[in-house]
Amino acid sequence: MSTSHYHLRAFALSALLLFSGLSLALEKPIGPAVLRIFGLVTQPNMQQQAVFDMPMLQALPQHSFTTQTPWYAEPLKFTGPLLRDVLAAAGAKGEGITAIALNDYRTEIPFNDAVKYDLIVAILMNDQPMPVREKGPLFLVYPFDSKAELQAATFYNRSAWQLRALKIK
Repeated sequence: MSTSHYHLRAFALSALLLFSGLSLALEKPIGPAVLRIFGLVTQPNMQQQAVFDMPMLQALPQHSFTTQTPWYAEPLKFTGPLLRDVLAAAGAKGEGITAIALNDYRTEIPFNDAVKYDLIVAILMNDQPMPVREKGPLFLVYPFDSKAELQAATFYNRSAWQLRALKIK
């Protein structure tokens, strides 16, 4: 199948879903909730929120990068779904994101950062699950070493370890 034919079929399917009102519903979590997304979401699965358990995050396409961070002496490998994929699963669209940690730390992230950069909702660090005492179980991290512009306090401050929720505005 040619690339143009593939794109035409994908466009036709997207248009059919859009105009028919059909959507892919976000399943309800079976295990303990590890991430909730609220605010401007169109695919809620629990009480107007998109709630994810760890298997739901693991089922999304996984990506990895190794990067130096200001919090560790050595570069670390982070693995997990891209933030933009998590937001898409929730049907989240807006201008801004408030990332909220277990200790109620909050940081503001422009929504476009999820599009422009390959932020990961890390579920693994150096191929190991992260306990709470090691900044887990979720760590929203930028690929700092991928672009010089990301090696700045602005982006370090937008990262959030022990991530528990995202508010979409």
